[in-house]
Amino acid sequence: MTYTALLDANVLYPAVTRDILMRLAVTDIYKARWSNDIHREWIENLLENEPKRERAKLERTRELMDLNVRDALVTGYEPLIPGILGLPDPGDRHVLAAAIVGRCDVIVTANLRDFPEAAIAPYGIEAIHPDEFLGSHLSLAPGLFCGCVKRIRAQLKNPPMSVEDYLGKLVACGLVATAQALEQYAELI
Repeated sequence: MTYTALLDANVLYPAVTRDILMRLAVTDIYKARWSNDIHREWIENLLENEPKRERAKLERTRELMDLNVRDALVTGYEPLIPGILGLPDPGDRHVLAAAIVGRCDVIVTANLRDFPEAAIAPYGIEAIHPDEFLGSHLSLAPGLFCGCVKRIRAQLKNPPMSVEDYLGKLVACGLVATAQALEQYAELI
């Protein structure tokens, strides 16, 4: 059985986090899921916060994600949204609805307080911070994980990024434990 994770918009927003999650997803170490509403949310937030970004490039990223991660796009969850209660922010109901329809084990989100256990446990779903999610995958398959990070760093050419700089980017994105755990594999990444 494959572990399935719905990726919330806030973990797709930072490119550093999105890149690791996507690289791992294409290896099939876990099954990634998201929805068009989640895509819309991370793209709109990026455009609002960084107006110099080009929508076309972000839409291209969206297309590549949908094309390269098998069965990731969850559809047909909209009818569940009105019936979902107990979330602090009603605007997050679409995330839980997509997780239910996508048969997800977890929602990977930086906003754990938005998905209280009492509201999501009845659906057999838990919320997990991306740092914990990535850390558990690093401990499960360090070679695979490090290979993904190495490929990501190899593609960063403008400017190239040292291991230390890359780990600093992870820390800046809130992936502190993951960055610390990767330090021991510096020669592999």
